[in-house]
Amino acid sequence: MPHTIADEILTEARLTERAAEIEIAGRLFDAGRLTLWLAARWVGLGRVDLESEWRVQKNSGLSARDRSD
Repeated sequence: MPHTIADEILTEARLTERAAEIEIAGRLFDAGRLTLWLAARWVGLGRVDLESEWRVQKNSGLSARDRSD
């Protein structure tokens, strides 16, 4: 089931399309809803690559829950 996120939402969240995919996949993994392997496959990365990208996003403050305006 495809889902479209409007550009204005991504802009407001300060996320690129790719960063949003990684954010969603990482959060679904963290919540126990997806295995790391399946989350990585969904975003077209290897398991280790997704884990690395997700860690970088969380630690760099790109995570939506860590931002406050």
